[in-house]
Amino acid sequence: MDGARETKNVDLLSMPFMNPDLPIDVRVDDLVSRMSLDEKIAQMLYDAPAIPRLGVPRYNWWNECLHGVARAGVATVFPQAIGMAASWNDELLHKVATAISDEARAKHHEFAAKGDRTIYKGLTEWSPNINIFRDPRWGRGQETYGEDPYLTSRMGVAFVKGLQGDHPHYLKVVATPKHFAVHSGPETMRHHFDAEVSVKDLRETYLPAFHACIKEGKAYSIMGAYNRTNGEPCCASKTLLIDILRDEWGFDGYVVSDCGAIHDIHAHHKVTDTPEESAALAVKNGCDLNCGSVYRSLIGAVEMGLISEEEIDTAVKRLFKARFKLGMFDPPERVPYAQIPYEVNASDEHRALALHMARESIVLLKNESSLLPLSKDLDAIAVIGPNAYSLDVLLGNYFGTPSKYVTAIDGIRQKVSPRTKVLYAQGCELVGRDDYWGARSTKGFAEAVAAAERADVVVMCLGLSPKLEGEEGEVAASDGGGDRTDIGLPAVQQQLLEAVCATGKPVVLVLFGGSPISITWAEQHVPAILKVWYPGEEGGTAIADVLFGDYNPAGRLPVTVVKSLDQLPPFTDYRMEGRTYRYMKEEPLYPFGYGLSYTTFEYSELSLGSDTIDGGNDLTLSVRVRNAGEIAGDEVVQVYLEDLESSVRRPIRELVGFRRLSLMPNEKKTLSFTISAKQMALIDEQGRRVLEPGRFRIHVGGSQPDERSLVLTGRKPLCAEFEVVGGPLELEY
Repeated sequence: MDGARETKNVDLLSMPFMNPDLPIDVRVDDLVSRMSLDEKIAQMLYDAPAIPRLGVPRYNWWNECLHGVARAGVATVFPQAIGMAASWNDELLHKVATAISDEARAKHHEFAAKGDRTIYKGLTEWSPNINIFRDPRWGRGQETYGEDPYLTSRMGVAFVKGLQGDHPHYLKVVATPKHFAVHSGPETMRHHFDAEVSVKDLRETYLPAFHACIKEGKAYSIMGAYNRTNGEPCCASKTLLIDILRDEWGFDGYVVSDCGAIHDIHAHHKVTDTPEESAALAVKNGCDLNCGSVYRSLIGAVEMGLISEEEIDTAVKRLFKARFKLGMFDPPERVPYAQIPYEVNASDEHRALALHMARESIVLLKNESSLLPLSKDLDAIAVIGPNAYSLDVLLGNYFGTPSKYVTAIDGIRQKVSPRTKVLYAQGCELVGRDDYWGARSTKGFAEAVAAAERADVVVMCLGLSPKLEGEEGEVAASDGGGDRTDIGLPAVQQQLLEAVCATGKPVVLVLFGGSPISITWAEQHVPAILKVWYPGEEGGTAIADVLFGDYNPAGRLPVTVVKSLDQLPPFTDYRMEGRTYRYMKEEPLYPFGYGLSYTTFEYSELSLGSDTIDGGNDLTLSVRVRNAGEIAGDEVVQVYLEDLESSVRRPIRELVGFRRLSLMPNEKKTLSFTISAKQMALIDEQGRRVLEPGRFRIHVGGSQPDERSLVLTGRKPLCAEFEVVGGPLELEY
């Protein structure tokens, strides 16, 4: 199979660590006891070498599966994580993660059988990214599930469970929530930056998703962040890795550093002076695996008395326990996941799932005069823009190679009638720079305007691309080292949009990108707008399905779209005051939770289980939802909690429940929700979770209960009040 059983040494097979009937801890202790110090330390590096005398094969711990198995050849490419968050469908995300882990398993066993144990071919996946997308400038926000701790928690838990499986003995793959903790840019400063946060913001905003993924999702590993948090390097933080993660949360898996983060401790954070000190500090504080090479210095650290071999043993045992739980040292017939056939990879079934998720991720931002859906029998349609025929904008970052892919123009061409002309013009480059003259180029404008003038309707495919936003060092055209310094449309694209709109033809703006884009002019002048994110290999099909009415869009924004950077605090300010829908007091362009439909929904009969709750008890509520339109559609029911009498600063409102449901015309469904005592409780300035007596308000509807949502949707959520009596009570975190 994948481990020591590949050997033909009978004596080795008789050793206790090879006996699958023994407890894992006994097997791990036996194996590690047979290793030399040099061998143990080598196993703490992400590219762990083989130990031939013990039948331990080489293993590379670095593997990626953010939205599909990444960097390991052909695989199904699902929508980018932020797009999947826009589905507000954690059950569907669980199915996606299950498909991804199927492909990871199938690939791993096929490659290992052929002797390929190189990077990205293993079973320890460094996903999901559950950092809070607190600022739209952050280039890696596309990897997250948005700005809200509750939505991120629910999506994160679903993804972790889908990856790890539900076998009582074996892990399907290991999930690795990242980056722990308080990490969301700037990218150019990540190797030396100190993210300073209050204990209240830490507990209220930055830790809940990690807590959920560890305690509920049972994630078996976690990745530390590059930055410091309140002075401590995250990959060597006693506060984060020992006090909170292990002692408070009871985490018993392993911790991996981000790549190069241990080197940063002495080279950039200047917390230590030498690699030996950095390695010892990280391991002693609970970081077991080094993505990098600094842990080679542990030999010197032991000799200098900075760390003991027993402390190294603890880390090595955690790592091998994961490999045993993955079945790497067991007969393949005992490991059900080892039987997954290679043919599941990039299968038709998984492609259909990618299309399903892409459809659910699309957000209808505007539809003036019901311009959408379009007729499939138009005389001519113009498809214009640098993202109309681009592979990059389907993929985002951390992606695999699709077996085939459908761009926006491909999807449109496949959807319209044979008599419909589809005219195409790129119009401009992403940012319009002329590499020779250094000026913005408008050389494609004339062709774009000519196409628009000859069409019944124009579909403008604009926005961002992974060339403009992403991780440090991987974004060629970013002015911010991966982050954005401007959150509007690139200037040349804005100019192209205005030129095409000046023709007077109806325009649909299809907006690609992994982060909020301030499109204030388009909101005023363009009749229909779709946000499609980075929609995956079937993105073009999903876009065409929505444009022409074969699918009724129901995605909701997992982020707030501000009007301008003037509405935001400085990027380096990690305080939550003024950030996200929970604390932002100014009116946004588009609110968190917002999205339209081709049909309408009515809410009625909101009922609370009681209007008085004894402190510590949960609140139950129910509401009836009806599709009041003429076509079938999905609605995302959102439940928000507002504390009317809090003794300390608390979010303006907080998402505490959501459900996506499908309704036929005139169909009604009654939904029930439970709001826990912990959700009612506040986080005080000391970081304690306290349930205070007082009045609360519940809002239930298809959006937030804010004025901007009311203007955009024309629908106000239902509300009801209740009172908590008794207490105050301090609850567990």
